[in-house]
Amino acid sequence: MSKRINFLTSLKGISAEDLSAKIQEDELRLKKLRFAHAVTPLENPQSIKFLRRDIARMKTALKKIQIGA
Repeated sequence: MSKRINFLTSLKGISAEDLSAKIQEDELRLKKLRFAHAVTPLENPQSIKFLRRDIARMKTALKKIQIGA
């Protein structure tokens, strides 16, 4: 739980442009992880799940910034 809170507090000071760039970067990393997992199993396949959740959290934070909430 505290990792999620730390992650969300680190997103507070980021601008919308920086956040969208980080989302694109992490989506590319997710695509590479999925491909690597399809070729040879990853040592920690849970990392795909964690990265996917982090991307979703960043998209939510970006939407809040865009709305102005």
